[in-house]
Amino acid sequence: MVSSLNEYVNYLFIVTTMLTLWFFYKASESKLAVFVLLAWVALQGIISDSGFYTITDRVPPRFVFLVIPALALVAYMMLSKKGLRFVDSLDTRWLTYLHVIRIPVEITLYLLFINRLVPELMTFEGTNFDIFSGITAPLIAYFGYTSKKLSRGILLGWNFLCLALLANIVITALLCAPFPFQQLAFEQPNVGVLYFPFSWLPGFVVPIVLFAHLVSIRQLLKIKL
Repeated sequence: MVSSLNEYVNYLFIVTTMLTLWFFYKASESKLAVFVLLAWVALQGIISDSGFYTITDRVPPRFVFLVIPALALVAYMMLSKKGLRFVDSLDTRWLTYLHVIRIPVEITLYLLFINRLVPELMTFEGTNFDIFSGITAPLIAYFGYTSKKLSRGILLGWNFLCLALLANIVITALLCAPFPFQQLAFEQPNVGVLYFPFSWLPGFVVPIVLFAHLVSIRQLLKIKL
């Protein structure tokens, strides 16, 4: 943890991470899947709390050990037959509600910015508009899946738009990080996500959010008109 940071910021993000896991359980109803994810979260929590990811002058950056395994799992689930069987069993209504967690994520990033741990670019005062996804998620989930008043086109459009917003902040965060390829925010780089518990953002929360969009898009595209 960052010693100079108020503890409530840490607790806010820990709760956000656990809430992400809860939403995923509601969508999957799979105790095995949640156990695997919880084990990954615990492992990365231990590694990041040791300061492993704060060493940024290595090539490739140690950060790859945080994000590549999670992204590889997402790719496996979306490309393998066994993974797709699981994907098609998921409840997209709950996966849509899951995006609500993007609100506390944005609040956390803003608090990290105030404490000079991430640049303003990564907040809603900069070029990060991802909070739109969190605010609209419950409306899309209710009117799209519960009352079924939204068309497939609107649901697909929302998922693609929010996927673009996610890509925007991910690319910005990478370019602001103190790695050899850093391009932005040299005066106040993105170092917050290298520390526990905020390392769970790129290592768990972002991959789950990405996965939720990909699953929803796949299931929507499979609907026969």
